[in-house]
Amino acid sequence: MTAESTVPPPAGQPRDLGPTPLTLLPPRGTPAGFRPAAGRPTARPVSPLPLLAADGTAAVLGALALTGTQRHPLLLAVLVAVSLLLRPRRQARVPALLDELPAVSARIAVAWLALGAFTAAYAPQHVLSARTLLTGFLLQTAVSCAGRGAVHAHRRAELLRRPRAALVVGPAATAQRVAAAVLRHPRYGVRPVGVVADAPDGAEGMPVLTTGEEVQRALIQNGVREVLAVHPSVRAGQGPLLRALAASGCTVWEIDPDVPSYRSRDRLAGFSCRRLDLGAGPRGGAGKRALDVVVSGTLLLLVSPLLLVCAVVLRVSGGPGVVFRQERIGKDGRPFTLLKFRTHRPADEHESATRWSVADERRMPWFCRFLRRTSLDELLQLWNVLRGDMSLVGPRPERPYFVAQFGQTYPGYAARHRVRTGITGLSQVHGLRGDTSIEDRARYDNAYIDDWSLWQDVCLLLRTAAALVRPTGS
Repeated sequence: MTAESTVPPPAGQPRDLGPTPLTLLPPRGTPAGFRPAAGRPTARPVSPLPLLAADGTAAVLGALALTGTQRHPLLLAVLVAVSLLLRPRRQARVPALLDELPAVSARIAVAWLALGAFTAAYAPQHVLSARTLLTGFLLQTAVSCAGRGAVHAHRRAELLRRPRAALVVGPAATAQRVAAAVLRHPRYGVRPVGVVADAPDGAEGMPVLTTGEEVQRALIQNGVREVLAVHPSVRAGQGPLLRALAASGCTVWEIDPDVPSYRSRDRLAGFSCRRLDLGAGPRGGAGKRALDVVVSGTLLLLVSPLLLVCAVVLRVSGGPGVVFRQERIGKDGRPFTLLKFRTHRPADEHESATRWSVADERRMPWFCRFLRRTSLDELLQLWNVLRGDMSLVGPRPERPYFVAQFGQTYPGYAARHRVRTGITGLSQVHGLRGDTSIEDRARYDNAYIDDWSLWQDVCLLLRTAAALVRPTGS
């Protein structure tokens, strides 16, 4: 957990910023003037139904290997269910039949072995011989490969007839090379129509788009649905642009034009590629919310005596007003009321909302200093988590006054609001709190969101708990 800063603002941060309207659109790191195209729905994903139908049909026809009483409806249901549950990994591009053959044959073999084990354990009167298992495996594999091959062939033909328009984002020279290579291999169904770069390099090739108006015009006029981000442009200041393109309904791919930096079976014109999920917050929100509710509810029950003691001591030593309430900005720019134990009394509401440092810790009563140094003043935010205003792990929430300023000053800061704000987070466990770089915080917070997993949340909570055992103050 973290405590709010009681030190001067980071270097370069003006103390009197003046009223600024709240904006969550990243004004830097994107071509000037670019905004997500309004009313443009996200590209519809490829339907899994044709492949499901091919696999289900293959399982039914494979059951022809069963004879007599072995063709029991229950056995057929087991075979179909296991076959569909063990479907091969969904690939980003349309695969070749021979590429899928090992995975398809392996999961069909598992399905027939599971059926054999089921009959031996629960239906000995229908036990399957080795010959029946082998025949069924071969028959289902042949039918499944034929069906999936037909689906893939149809999809490749559609891509050749109607390739998807794409923009290539990255350094102009490298992006032109990637665009030319993709154009030479039309079977992938991607047709680059322009390069987005800081400045043209003078080389011939795709038109180079350097302004937001040009990007938006190309997006609409060409019906762009794919974005190829040349590595390492994703991590070199183009993150806000890619997120804006994703918000416009584009699918964003990271392309490594030189050395494959990640192991992947997804290829585009020979380049390693992987899909980036930048348009919204991380998937798995139900699991994250379940973790928040269980952990925050349990902790509130366990620490309720401690909360009561803190409240009583604050009331006796400092008078009424034990709980400090302050407006903060949460997910999607929505404001909420953050709760803390009161450790200081700002002069007025304006000072509380607009001054980076609202108290001198040296002038605080000893108990207030203790609460801040141990982060116990943050425990009331467990109630914010239980209510759904916040999450246990996420970017720290800030006041509207500073959100508006930081969103206009630091690239990627506004993108932090794709998820619920948190009590702790990746930037906090790396020491980015208090008088530290806002730009570094934004970079760490966006890295957390882009690489989110439930296990990462658990690890960050454990690291936070370890840090609380040896508090150093904040």
